[in-house]
Amino acid sequence: MPLTNLNALKAVSRNVVHAQGTDVSTCSYCDRQDASDESGWTDSQTSYTTGLTAVQLMCETYERMLLRGWRRSGMYCYKPDSRRSCCPQYPIRLDAMNFKPTRSQRKAIYNAHENIRYEYSMACSDPRDTSSASLASTLHSVEYRTTIERKAHKFEVFLESPSYTAEKYRLYETYQTQVHHDTLNLPYLFYRFLVESPLISTAIPYTSAAPPPHLPRQYGSYHQLYRLDGRLIGLSVLDVLPGSVSSVYFMYDTRWAKYSLGKLSVMREAALVQEMNHAGLPEMQHLHLGYYIHSNPKMRYKREYHPTHLADPEELSWHPMGECMPVLDRYHYACFARPEHSTQRDDDPGEREPRSLVNAPPDEDLEDLQFVKLKDGEAELMPLKSSDAWADTIYLRPALIATIDGLGVDLAKELVFH
Repeated sequence: MPLTNLNALKAVSRNVVHAQGTDVSTCSYCDRQDASDESGWTDSQTSYTTGLTAVQLMCETYERMLLRGWRRSGMYCYKPDSRRSCCPQYPIRLDAMNFKPTRSQRKAIYNAHENIRYEYSMACSDPRDTSSASLASTLHSVEYRTTIERKAHKFEVFLESPSYTAEKYRLYETYQTQVHHDTLNLPYLFYRFLVESPLISTAIPYTSAAPPPHLPRQYGSYHQLYRLDGRLIGLSVLDVLPGSVSSVYFMYDTRWAKYSLGKLSVMREAALVQEMNHAGLPEMQHLHLGYYIHSNPKMRYKREYHPTHLADPEELSWHPMGECMPVLDRYHYACFARPEHSTQRDDDPGEREPRSLVNAPPDEDLEDLQFVKLKDGEAELMPLKSSDAWADTIYLRPALIATIDGLGVDLAKELVFH
């Protein structure tokens, strides 16, 4: 899109999106070995999502989207349809303020500290003992900036604005190839997936007189870099929001797997929530960990952090993981608020066609939904139902209806569609 058009859209509203509607694709989580044809696509290996492309979003708005089951990948935001998909996905979040590392997680901290050997002993507690030290102070104690004692290695962790560098791309390419066996790792894909963000940065209103200098000063998207002796060995993509931190992605150099960087990254992100809360943000409480897929063994690590909660796919209420497990073990599609709505895989295959016009919002709600049209570089704001997009009953209106349904009418009213 030309820059003049993009600027014109951004000038209309702080929340501008393009509705994509329902998307049907092969599932990236299924075991593909039992595919029935050469393409590997069977009806039982199909993923359904509702999507939109964001031009820009306020952090508060995106956080409300998270609470309704949405996530972002670059500028693209999506919400899985768990009832129709082969692998139901449930939003999962950690109550970071009540998180305490398990014995295994404390051991991961200890092993990382041991690998970063000191020439002189540090005056800090044993990382395996968190009784007298906060999680944050224990994690920070090994960092280069926290002590004047000389160490055999220089370990640093810090936040910066998202950016593309050759060093970051090399880490991404190596990680995707070695860990996920994904060979399609072009630079522009890294940029679109892990650098671009629609979130508008705004100042964080800390009430503490002097919040620690390593804490972020603005809400928005960040890269959290892990460096050892100057070498980039890990990178987290994070969204810092008014009430939570959202973990978008984490990658690491597999040569440093002994550091248990995956475990350390989750604990550091939980510690970030705690530190921001203690710096005068009482609403900062949670760490969003993406989606939990019960049938996928690679997702089980998310159950190791307590207390975690899953979102009910229908009522969007949050339920303790322990209470969800019996329902997940018994049913393919699990409802936690109303277990009687749960189904086995063959009981209710779900609606396979895109949502029909019967799901259109009532006329009184349509009056408050807005659309922006670009003409000769100028933006014209109008009611959604008066737009050419709404008049297109074959493609664009169904896409708008599906997107509005996924957002909920109240949240959709805060957006401007284009």
